[in-house]
Formats: sequence, C-alpha cells, structure tokens
Amino acid sequence: MNTPILNRLLFSLFLPATVALLPVPADCVARPRGSPNVVIILADDLGYGDLSCYGATKVRTPNADRLANEGRRFTNAYTPSSICTPTRYALMTGRYCWRTTLQRQVLPYTAPLHIETTRLTLASLFKKHGYQSAAIGKWHLGYGANNPVDWNQPLKPGPLELGFDYHFGVPSNHGDMTKAFVENYDIVGREPGKPFVIGNRLTAPQGLAERRIDDRVNVTLADKAAAFLERSADNPFFLYFMPVAVHNPVTPNKMFRGKSQAGLYGDYVLELDWAVGRILDTLDRLKLSDNTLVIFTSDNGGVVMSVTGQKSAAEFLLKLEDDSGGAVSAHYRVAQLEAEQAGHRIVGDLRGRKHSIYEGGFRVPFLARWPGTVPPGTSCAEIISLADMLATLAGLLGEKLPDNAAEDSYDIMTALRGDRMSNPIREAVVVHNAEGVFGIRQGDWKLIEARSTPEMRNNQWAKEGATTQLYNVREDPRETTDLSAAQPEITARLLSLLKKYREQGFSRPMAK
Repeated sequence: MNTPILNRLLFSLFLPATVALLPVPADCVARPRGSPNVVIILADDLGYGDLSCYGATKVRTPNADRLANEGRRFTNAYTPSSICTPTRYALMTGRYCWRTTLQRQVLPYTAPLHIETTRLTLASLFKKHGYQSAAIGKWHLGYGANNPVDWNQPLKPGPLELGFDYHFGVPSNHGDMTKAFVENYDIVGREPGKPFVIGNRLTAPQGLAERRIDDRVNVTLADKAAAFLERSADNPFFLYFMPVAVHNPVTPNKMFRGKSQAGLYGDYVLELDWAVGRILDTLDRLKLSDNTLVIFTSDNGGVVMSVTGQKSAAEFLLKLEDDSGGAVSAHYRVAQLEAEQAGHRIVGDLRGRKHSIYEGGFRVPFLARWPGTVPPGTSCAEIISLADMLATLAGLLGEKLPDNAAEDSYDIMTALRGDRMSNPIREAVVVHNAEGVFGIRQGDWKLIEARSTPEMRNNQWAKEGATTQLYNVREDPRETTDLSAAQPEITARLLSLLKKYREQGFSRPMAK
C-alpha cells in the first residue's frame, strides 16, 4: 500500500466515532487494507428464496447463513440476464452481453470463446497484479476460435487466454451433451486414439472413456477448488468457483438425499451449501479467512414450474454413483415441482423465474464477507448488478478502468463496506430475458419495454414484452399492478434512459 493511502487509513482508525460517521469525500476515503484474496462462488439457477438466510424454511443452509452472519446480505442484487451465458459474460467483463452478437438465449455447446482475448476481464485484472487465478466449474462462455468448436483440437483460446492460470470445468451446464470435464485445453477421459464425437442428451459421446458421474460433479468441482486454494495459499489468489447446482438435472449426491424437507431439489440446495462450506472450511484451515473477500451469488433466478404450467424437466441419460430405489431417476425431472408442493418457495415472493423478465428471473442471493471490512450481520438494499464485480475489484486493487472496458460496471465497495451514502451507486440497472425483452430498474421503479417481434409472438418469454409495463417493485415486488398509464413521465424517462444506454455503448460514468 502506498504511503499516502496508509497514512489516511491509520488516521481514520483514531477518529472519534461521531466524526467517523460523517460523510467523507470519495477521493479521501482510505482503500481497504492490502491486496486480499478473492473468491467468487457463482451458483447455477439458485433462486432468491432457496437459502434459509433469504427466508427458506424447508431447507437449512448453514454455510450460506454463516456468510450472512459474518458478512453482508444484499436484497436488491440483480443478474444482467435471467439466463446464464449473458450473466457470466457480464460478470467477467463488466459489460452487458447484449452489446455483443448474443442478444437472446445462451451460447450453444458448439460456440467458440465469446470474450475477446484483448478485453479486460476479472482474470486478466488479477493477473496484472500478480495473483494466481483459477476458473473451476460451469464455464458456458465457449472454447476455441472455430465455429463450431473442434473438440478434437486443443480448446484454445479459452479461460487461460483471458488471464486464468488454471481451468477445470463443465463446458456448458450440468446436463450438457459433452458429459465430460475440460481441464485447461483438453477433454478429460478421452479414449486414446479415438475421436470425441458428441451425441445428444440421451446418448453418450463416442471416444469418451470416463464420463462425468452426475451425482459427483459438484463434489469433484469442490475438491478441485479446495486443491487450488491449498497450492495457492502462499500467494494472493482469485478463485472463480462455479458449482453446477442447482441446474437440471437435479442429482444430489447420496450424502445429501432425504436431508431437506423439500425433496430432491431441496437436497440439491444442501449440496450446493456444502460446497460453499468446503471453501470456507479450507480458508479457515489455511488461516486465510481474514484476508479473503468471499462473494456468493447466482447466475439467474430459479426454475419454478408452476409459473409456466411445466410438469417436468427434460430427460437425460444419467450416470449415477448411487440410485438406490430410484432415489434420483424417479424424481429428478419433477424435483422443482415436488419442492414447491412441499412448501419451498424457490424465488420467494417474487414474480417470474429463470428465463423471465420479472423479478424472479434476476433478483438473486448475494452474500459478501471480508472480516474487518464488510460489516458482519448486516443487510443492504442498494441496487447492484453482477456486472459490478470488475469495477469493484479494479478499485480495490487501485486500477483505473480504461474507457474501452467494464462499460456497464460500477464500483460497489462503499455498499460492501456499509458506508453511509447520500446517493445511489448506480443510476440504473438493465436486465433482459431469454428472448431479448428488456427491463430497466431505477430506484423503486422498473420498466419493461415492449419489444416482441412477429416471429417471437408464440414464445412465452417473448410475450412478456408484448406491452410496455411499469412497476413500483419496492411496494409491489410481485409486479401485480402496471402503472405505465398512470405514470407516463416515469415511463418516458426510463424508456429514454434505456435508449441512451443502448446508443452510447456504455452505462457507467466515463472520465471527462
């Protein structure tokens, strides 16, 4: 830490408590101490109501609760999209994915790497500052330069070209057709001398001797993440850990089955919570917890079948370590529905779900812990986006963002620290659903833009944009009362702001 910043920090420690509460100009606020380790845990399809620290009663999540008790719980954290690839892109780059060629749906498993290797990412930021970094878990941002990707060639460029030192992951999602892990540039478990040929959900790939075992995937990923922490303990590190839970197919390991009151899905939430605990326990054992910022969140909202009348999930060719009595095979396709019937509210009191433009698609758990900096046992209603990670961590490292990077990322460190703020950090947050219907939230107000096209009118997610809608989501979190006609000035203002963000190519303030 440089001397002026250190002096400011030491001075602040001796301020009387009454003085310390006074507003301090942003350019005079001391930076948090040192260069902490950073762990971001990004769950898959975890809903706002899935954790006990967010109100779940049929599932107990002690490790997530520990993060909430030892850190800060955010109640207005938004994913940039209600599906995974766009959110993962924005998290890595600080840029909304709809500014790229991917403006609806997710990348297919055949897609090349979607992030330019010249673009600033979380990994390249940390690499510049001497950190060791790893991306372990669900990737879903593509591999290689060819379209379609050639799985029989080194999967390059990939996470390593974006700045990571190590990668072990699932290419797309828990049910993807590769049914394999990738380590750095290679498919794990190939049959020597045979080509790797992908089939479909109900067939096994050719040329793969060792398939992923579905009810051991999260355990394997947690083992890899813990091993990375072990070998990186003597250096600053960044771990981007992406469990596949709780994405379909719902396949909790046998050690979690029957342990919740919400059926197989609740048990899968327990497995995810266990993986979080594995990280926290490893940090404790290595005596690294005090100097590690841990963030736990989700890539989009949860899957709620009752929202759409959906009765079951897709069928998969499963490979299970244990399926005693059909514990998994008989229930995995209806796991969310059975959880709802048991009284578990996957997205809490919110409207919508994964894929949707409504709050249940975007508002997700967001927990942050950094002892001595993030105040323990507190909550924060500040509106933040997962796109804010790059600007926040750049600020933490003293890195000034260039104008051609992190175009939609805001530094939310003041909210993490619990500082008093006279104004919101973000002017607004933009979200979009699976079919490219856009929303924008500013303060209490959320606008949904009419944006459906003729070829999309029969799609249920496109229909959500059939008309312009306006909701006061603080007073009406279930978005039951459209106020667009009653509040024309607010409607016009938010439509104009959304248009401005699109046309100027960025939404964060830029240096003059």
